[in-house]
Amino acid sequence: MERLPGFRDFYPEPLPKPDLWSADARQYIFDKWRGMARRYSFREYDGPPLEPLELFTTKSGEEIVGQLYNFKDKGEREISLRPEMTPTLARMVASYERSYKKPLKWFSLPQLFRYERQQKGRLREHFQLNADIVGESDPGADAELIALLIDILRSFGLTEKDFVLRLSSRNAWQEFYRQRQCDGAQEYAFYQIIDKLEREAPELSDEKLTGMGFSLGEVSSFIEQGQPTAELEAILTNLAARGLSDYVKIDYHVIRGLAYYTGVVFEAFDRQGEFRAIAGGGRYDNLVKLISGGSVDLPALGFGMGDVVLFEFIKARGLLPRFDAALDAFCLIENAELRNESLRLIQDLRAAGLVVDYSLAPAKSDKQFKRAQELKAVHTIKLERRQAGELLAKIKHLQTREETVVPAAEAIERLRQRSSQR
Repeated sequence: MERLPGFRDFYPEPLPKPDLWSADARQYIFDKWRGMARRYSFREYDGPPLEPLELFTTKSGEEIVGQLYNFKDKGEREISLRPEMTPTLARMVASYERSYKKPLKWFSLPQLFRYERQQKGRLREHFQLNADIVGESDPGADAELIALLIDILRSFGLTEKDFVLRLSSRNAWQEFYRQRQCDGAQEYAFYQIIDKLEREAPELSDEKLTGMGFSLGEVSSFIEQGQPTAELEAILTNLAARGLSDYVKIDYHVIRGLAYYTGVVFEAFDRQGEFRAIAGGGRYDNLVKLISGGSVDLPALGFGMGDVVLFEFIKARGLLPRFDAALDAFCLIENAELRNESLRLIQDLRAAGLVVDYSLAPAKSDKQFKRAQELKAVHTIKLERRQAGELLAKIKHLQTREETVVPAAEAIERLRQRSSQR
């Protein structure tokens, strides 16, 4: 039985094959995402993986349906697996925004689904960090979100030599367009051409632009000049005060193809150009109003960072740790008469926060010891009873072979001390 194309199985380390996906690596990424978002005082939220199809067509138009896993449910409702999280966020905020002080700083780690062609860095499902600020229009919010993105990437050991955040503005492009063209109906089509400039042949881009009354030359000149708008200047000044200037640059190639962006936009790229965008986002000040049918109007901005490209990137840079999942201790039960006392010790060790395992069924001593080695246990621990009736715990460090014998009542504290020194 094969899994569906574009979907993944996640196995515990060590992996049976090197091309399989690691559940330990996934959790490592999740922990980094959550940890840094919480440092920035973002609160976690979540929503359902199934939503009304209308939620996504309202945001992106009917053309998005071709990219969705959508169907009618048993109640004849048109629904879809979520392809992105921002519409769900907008729906949730619109429902209960009066219950929260503004601005909202929220994050989520959803699994998202899109029925599209698989390619490097893009599957039909992925996990994604979404971080959003709702209810603040000042550029300080944009800078805060960008700083979070930078610090998340730095938390994996990446530096300014590894990645750059390319900062742009829809407002700058809007002014460029409207100074030269009065036909507002073509504006979004123009943005889509700009979004593909680096991926399409110059001749094709020039042909498309000429058909709209522009030239590739004037567009390229605007990009090369890279004059920051007032809002971008404010963001750069804010980031410079944090010591993060080396991670950002103005680059008007970035425009983000999605129609709902309204202001500052940005994307993070590896400096060597080996991978797709690591993350991207921007302002979408009209989305909450759109999703709520005009009843709630709040400015908002956010970014998404998927696990697929990020995993490939940090792996290529040699920044993934080893996932040995070593045990603090393996309890050897060699005397059947001490099994109940051993089980109590195991329970107490686990309650103390230690990672402990043992042979679930009675087994010979050498088989138990081999299992301890297979699980990469740091210590073995076993109970022994002296002739006088005293219960002792023998703790052995498997690498150094150092052995300590203590009263059973002291075993937990002794093992905690040793584990904290690792």
